[in-house]
Amino acid sequence: MAQQSTSEEIGSQGDQSTLTLIHPWPYLEEFFEMVGCKNSSFRMRCKLCAPKYHELMAFKNSPSNLKKHIEKKHSTHLEKYTQLTSAALKRKSSTEVSLAPSSKQTKLWETRRVSQASVDKVVLQFIVQGLHPPHIVQQQGFIELVQHLQPNTNVMTRNTVVNKVTKASVDMKSKLKAVLSETEFIATTTDCWTAHRRSFIGVTAHWFNPQTMQRSCAALACKQLKGSHNFSTLAGALNDIHTEFNIREKIVRTTTDNGSNFLKAFRVYGQTDKNNNPEPVGEGDGEEDDGGQNDDYDEEEESVEGVEFVDTGALLDENDYLEYQLPKHHRCACHLLNLVSTVDASKAEVNPLYKRLSRSTFAKCSSLWNKSSRSTTASEVIEHHCKLQLVRPVATRWNSLFSAVERIVRITREQGEGALAAVCSELDTPKFTPVELAFLAEYAKTMSPVAKALDVLQGETSVQMGWLVPTITLLRTKLQHLHVASKFCEPLIAALLSGLEKRFGEMLADPEMIAAAILVPKFKTCWTSDKNILKLGLDYIRSHLDCQAESHISEGSQSSEEEDFFCSLKKTSHLETTQQLDAYLGCPGDTVEVTNGGGLGLGDLDQEQWPPAEQPELCNEKSTALLGTEGRGSSCPSALSYPEPTEISTSEEEHSALSHQPSVAEIKHWTHAIFNINHLIILAKF
Repeated sequence: MAQQSTSEEIGSQGDQSTLTLIHPWPYLEEFFEMVGCKNSSFRMRCKLCAPKYHELMAFKNSPSNLKKHIEKKHSTHLEKYTQLTSAALKRKSSTEVSLAPSSKQTKLWETRRVSQASVDKVVLQFIVQGLHPPHIVQQQGFIELVQHLQPNTNVMTRNTVVNKVTKASVDMKSKLKAVLSETEFIATTTDCWTAHRRSFIGVTAHWFNPQTMQRSCAALACKQLKGSHNFSTLAGALNDIHTEFNIREKIVRTTTDNGSNFLKAFRVYGQTDKNNNPEPVGEGDGEEDDGGQNDDYDEEEESVEGVEFVDTGALLDENDYLEYQLPKHHRCACHLLNLVSTVDASKAEVNPLYKRLSRSTFAKCSSLWNKSSRSTTASEVIEHHCKLQLVRPVATRWNSLFSAVERIVRITREQGEGALAAVCSELDTPKFTPVELAFLAEYAKTMSPVAKALDVLQGETSVQMGWLVPTITLLRTKLQHLHVASKFCEPLIAALLSGLEKRFGEMLADPEMIAAAILVPKFKTCWTSDKNILKLGLDYIRSHLDCQAESHISEGSQSSEEEDFFCSLKKTSHLETTQQLDAYLGCPGDTVEVTNGGGLGLGDLDQEQWPPAEQPELCNEKSTALLGTEGRGSSCPSALSYPEPTEISTSEEEHSALSHQPSVAEIKHWTHAIFNINHLIILAKF
């Protein structure tokens, strides 16, 4: 019997040596190591008994023998053992796998049941997110799919889907209205198009969270637009959408393409702005002032002799362009830049030499592009010789011509001129001359800054209004540098520069646009060396800071109307706003953290976080960092390693001013002052 048990044990050891041992109680690996299995027990080795080898047996359904061993041999570790076992019982989950076989096999009808409401919710999400038609729930294949995955469930009918989608739409719209009601500034974009013989208009809204400085966006409308796309129809549709969401007074600007219907709609019904190219509408239609000459007439004479009978029908029919109210308009910069690279660039052909060379070159390119797109055999030939396929330009796709030319230049550079010549020979198309290939290379080099600028401006996440002026300014500078060394494309560069000036000239001189660029921490004032341009933007910022500081003082004071009227005469207002702006410009940071969470952050100035009575040193440090930077080695407000006030004071008054403990009212004032900077940066991001 002893020999038989020994052989069984050896056999079990041999079987276990070929298997990967899994600890049945992973939380006890600190104390015990699994050695193997024997019959219905686990063989465990105690690590605490080392260097002595001590092996014990534990039943597969309970580690009680292990606990008894700890109690007898290692009582000092009993508390730790108890903690491990109790914690394991609390976090027990379905992922824990027991080595013991299940005593009961899971039946098919014991699987997890899903409620009918959950199935309806998932089906609704599938339809909405995939833009599927409601009648998809009536397809037999869809019904069988749902019932196969979850038997004994029903699929919604088409009418139920329509009702649920409508209700979800109403709920989402109400939530969006609640969010927009708490938002102070909103920018919108608008476009209209035609598809399947029907016209549509779409409007999106964009805004920034003042605390997180994160961009949010939502679609306000995507609905059918009946009638012709004239300016009055577009103005009426936009006015209805703005009124529905109650955001008419909150919209900073509305961006559209350069269609004549949109331009006229905002020129007639929108707010006057340089970028709108306003034209006088209905001049002379109003009544002229009589200069008060009839003021001496008494009421009786006015009622008899001064009455002029006017046809009321004519007055009602007269169009005074006051029925709609639209916000300021902004032309899409990407669309303008695309017009520069296409329409304005074509004007370079007024030069006969450039016209002959460009037309000859692009005619040969067009023949290659047509061959590659219309014949699979041609595509195989091109790929065989060039190792790449050609890119065919599309008139409605921005940068497509540049991408197509760049691909030809890349093939010539990587595979040599012989590869392109072989393709032309095999496809029976005209071959490129060395001059034409040099022209294509210079054309790609010339248009590369334009294409990159267009890619920058059409970014989805990080691009704001403040990027426009620096981007166009830098693009103009790059083109001017290329003009010096250009051999073939001088007329093209001149046409591009002329187009930039014509389409962006007023924007580049707009103080609001310049201020937006300065208030982007990435740019500040480093994007131009023209002091006059920077002065326009800085003056614009200072004027708005002064106005906001004045409004804050009038709102926060409990004084009389007379004191509120003269509150703008306070001596420190302009100095304080100048110091705020200088501190922002002097900070070396190039991200939004400079004004949010850093030395200029609102959270740092929150009086509830560090009231003067509880944390006086921190208050004083923050106030010293913000109150004036004269006499300090650094003007960066986020660098709070300033000298002590006694080291920089020259008089007792200055020392007392710098070491002054700020009050709650002063902290509120500076909190609002820094909020003004953040407030303007939010505007700049639009």
